[in-house]
Amino acid sequence: MLVVGVLAYTVLVVFLRLSGKRTLAKLNAFDLVVTVALGSTLSAVILQKSISLVEGATALALLIAMQFLVAFTSVRWKAFAKAVRSEPTLLVRHGAFCRAAMRSERVTEAEAMSALRANGSQSISDVESMILESDGTISVVLASKP
Repeated sequence: MLVVGVLAYTVLVVFLRLSGKRTLAKLNAFDLVVTVALGSTLSAVILQKSISLVEGATALALLIAMQFLVAFTSVRWKAFAKAVRSEPTLLVRHGAFCRAAMRSERVTEAEAMSALRANGSQSISDVESMILESDGTISVVLASKP
């Protein structure tokens, strides 16, 4: 297990270096799924004797190749990008909650207020906009003080 683990980890590191920074970027839900799948595959290769190092390396290469293909195609074909990537959603505009959008995205006021506090503010009236990004994070743009 020790030898296969070291070799599988080395293969993963080499593949990740060859594939570029985007592979682990977590820019959207698909990127996150690939990252989790890579970890799961590495774990399976290390822990399951029925999976050979070659099979594991092939699985890792397949995941990275698919991630590359999806990213490559997304950059060149807008319709494909829209199909695999969610669009950011406006949750707060000019200090007012966009309740329909929040309900649609299943974001509570408490979660929005938590994001606001994490940005150093306490009042929703301080917010110019709050956006649920395609990667699931919440961005807050505070209104400029006159």
